[in-house]
Amino acid sequence: MEDTEKNAVESTGSTPGTTTPNSLQKTPTHNSPGFSLPRWRKYIILFIVSWMTLAVTFSSTALLPATPEIATEFNTTSEILNITNAGVLLAMGFSTLLWGPLTILIGRRVSYNIAVAVLVTASGLTAGSRSMGWFTACRILGGFTGTSFMVSGQTVLADIFEPEVRGTAVGLFMLGTVTGPAIGIPPPLTTCQTPTNKAGTAPCIGGIIVTFTSWRYIYWLQTAMAGLGMVLSLMFVPEVQQEPSTEKEQKKKQITLRYALKVFNPLRVFRLWLYPNIFLSFLTCGLLSTYLYALLSSARTIFNPRFNLTSALVSGLFYLAPGSGFLIGSVLGGRLSDRAVHKYIARRGFRLPQDRLNSGLVMLSLVLPGATLIYAWTLDQEVGGMPVPIIAGFVGGVGLMGSFNGLNTYAAEALPAHRAEVIAGKYIVQYIFSAGASALVVPLVEKIGVGWTFTICMHPVSFSVLAVVGLS
Repeated sequence: MEDTEKNAVESTGSTPGTTTPNSLQKTPTHNSPGFSLPRWRKYIILFIVSWMTLAVTFSSTALLPATPEIATEFNTTSEILNITNAGVLLAMGFSTLLWGPLTILIGRRVSYNIAVAVLVTASGLTAGSRSMGWFTACRILGGFTGTSFMVSGQTVLADIFEPEVRGTAVGLFMLGTVTGPAIGIPPPLTTCQTPTNKAGTAPCIGGIIVTFTSWRYIYWLQTAMAGLGMVLSLMFVPEVQQEPSTEKEQKKKQITLRYALKVFNPLRVFRLWLYPNIFLSFLTCGLLSTYLYALLSSARTIFNPRFNLTSALVSGLFYLAPGSGFLIGSVLGGRLSDRAVHKYIARRGFRLPQDRLNSGLVMLSLVLPGATLIYAWTLDQEVGGMPVPIIAGFVGGVGLMGSFNGLNTYAAEALPAHRAEVIAGKYIVQYIFSAGASALVVPLVEKIGVGWTFTICMHPVSFSVLAVVGLS
């Protein structure tokens, strides 16, 4: 289907519900002031925004190996701590409803640096917390900065990188979002893990810290990481956002209580879901996130009984395979995304935002489903030994992130007049799907087996192919 509705909004800044002609329109190119920044500064900014996503996602998983120790210190249970983890994830998912409006009211650079400062403060307070209540409150406060770095970071990149190279920039930016969980995430806790038995600690940074020192150093490390990001952000991240004239006129108006309430109205985000193209792209990202967290959350539960593994140091090494695939897929997906844009510019003389979605079709339709089915059924039928699912996990990681890139970059380009709101809505959907997958995949594997569980995961991915084809 042709994305005419979206193209009209790009040129007019209209809101959902606007009727547009059913004809193909050229996507206008706004000459953002950020395009003129020196290349070296652009890549420093790229490093900073990617680094901050790594810092905020790292602790969300790195703390899990320390659950028994924390429960003992605060005289609570692992179940209560898991509830607080869910609260942190929800705070991360909906944090953009706060930081997005602040960006409009006080500017992107100021709101971004405030979010970094809050993360630094919350991380330090969490590290020094002496009660369960203080620990929980500080964790949720830190989590509430979560998606602000992803939304603001991706929006900043759209401001400073031209569309022809934007996909590569987004691919490099995503290295932070996938590296954080990859180096922090441990396998699910098992009965071999107790406060006095650390043999079950996962081979990740969090596990290493808990093995040799206190869990508090996980948050001291995050404090240092966020502190470095804050220094670099204050030095190099400029205020260069480019908006349609109607928004500029609004920004020039005196900020009143009525205007502030209008800006903080969450319908600014949710009403954009009325666009079929926007909704389908969100849904596709959510379904891909379901696969991602199903893979990461169930790996040790599957690998330990299949290969008679008793040490998390061995079983946890599996995470290196999809983690490496994520890194390669992010960069490769960015290159393919930009190549698709160049191809369609050469073909028709101008680009459309949905052009880059074609770059992920092979990954979505062949690489990711094929690797996933090989991974699942070789484990289910106990054939092929350990190398086959490890290789399949790597290939699946490449396919997943290769698919994600075009969708992520499309979110920043689909509605330039509402860029931040579109990206915010995408991350809300992704976190909802991710939370569901994390909670349900292990019980489902235990109920119907790994083969059918991941086969079911492939049906949503198949829908993703149809959705992307429709968008492009």
